Amino acid sequence: MYLGLDLGTSGVKALLIDGDQKIIGSANGALDVSRPHPGWSEQDPAHWVRATKEAVAGLKQKFSKELAAVKGIGLSGQMHGATLLDADDKVLRPCILWNDTRSHKEAASLDANPIFRKLTGNIVFPGFTAPKLAWVKNNEPEIFARVAKVLLPKDYLRLWLTGEHISEMSDSAGTSWLDTGARKWSADLLAATDLSEEQMPSLVEGTEQAGRLRAELLSEWGMSEGVVVAGGAGDNAASAIGMGTVSHGAAFVSLGTSGVLFAATDSYLPKPESAVHAFCHALPKTWHQMGVILSAADALNWHAKVSGKPAGDLVAELGDTLKVPSGVTFLPYLSGERTPHNDAVIRGAFVGLEHESSRAVLTQAVLEGVTFAIRDNLEALKSAGTQIERVTAIGGGSRSRYWLASIATSLGVPVDIPADGDFGAAFGAARLGLIAATGADPIAVCTAPQTERSIDPVADLTGAYETAYNRYRAAYPAIRALAG
Repeated sequence: MYLGLDLGTSGVKALLIDGDQKIIGSANGALDVSRPHPGWSEQDPAHWVRATKEAVAGLKQKFSKELAAVKGIGLSGQMHGATLLDADDKVLRPCILWNDTRSHKEAASLDANPIFRKLTGNIVFPGFTAPKLAWVKNNEPEIFARVAKVLLPKDYLRLWLTGEHISEMSDSAGTSWLDTGARKWSADLLAATDLSEEQMPSLVEGTEQAGRLRAELLSEWGMSEGVVVAGGAGDNAASAIGMGTVSHGAAFVSLGTSGVLFAATDSYLPKPESAVHAFCHALPKTWHQMGVILSAADALNWHAKVSGKPAGDLVAELGDTLKVPSGVTFLPYLSGERTPHNDAVIRGAFVGLEHESSRAVLTQAVLEGVTFAIRDNLEALKSAGTQIERVTAIGGGSRSRYWLASIATSLGVPVDIPADGDFGAAFGAARLGLIAATGADPIAVCTAPQTERSIDPVADLTGAYETAYNRYRAAYPAIRALAG
């Protein structure tokens, strides 16, 4: 048996598979986000441990015999979070999360140093880890002075699981301290934030062994000695492992809290000025390109909260047939935007409202706004040299066939819906645990799921969608002028 642990923003998922990759069961532990000031987003790492214990306990309650047979554990996690530890591995402050924008000034300052884009292949985004440390130095100098180790969220879980300070390439590529092409920490980048390699975890590939489960947890979970913990992956790379998105040109679109357009590449293809992320993949000698929007399903959830009606009911009001865009445009920049704008200040807007703008029209506009933001990502990936012929849809938003038809029509490519199953980050993490424990061939393990159905672009609406997309593109600079 093999266990995948996925540390997300809203919870920890534990998923158990057997040697044939059949899913045995899964369980969850819930998490909350603290927002003490506008633009801030934090979590207490102790809550990650608590949620992981809850998730594994939920598995043990139903599958104690299977859990006892675990030989490998893989980790996946939300990226970019700054978990700061002192010399005794005590947490110095709440972890600053991926969607925290407080360090936008520090990010701009670091990004002005040309070595960052040159070595990392990426813009220094406010959500990345390095500018968070620069913010801590500027605003909490007494804490910065005590930092002995900086860990990403899933790697703090690894420390609890194994006692080891270890990370891997895919997650570390989102720190702004990794030489992404060379797959190693850069002393020059670290020095630019007054840090050193001694304050970083050691690095392995996602498929390699990265510690063994501590005796205390072996006993608590009923496992035998020698349980291997794999290097693992950042959440998007882990989802790609779960989806089998590992060969050059394979791609998926994720409609989770944030939105992602992800394409695997067999070479390092940076183009930082496009705001495309060029990161290491979780497999050796592979990379990926990724466009990210900060509010995808989260935009629909916001609309649902304001409307006082469940998100599923709002989407159901639209029916099953894709509609012509109404003329109302929604910009989904509720907490700023990454690709392609790299803009922490911009905020969302409805444009073109009129008396006839019903709740259903606003719902349609929200879905289209996220669709067009993903189209922005496609254009950015194209400019960086990646061509996508089709995408597989994952994430909670992918349950909406209407939304997927909208995405297919705007992107101009078929959207594949995988057959029933759980192929997300926790499954990808479990696959990495299997590979690390057994030495299995990663390509043989990381196969794609069967496709249940494909949604093709709606040819009759292609022109109307292109017009609406151009209107969406024109709205950003107009709204940006008001953002200050």
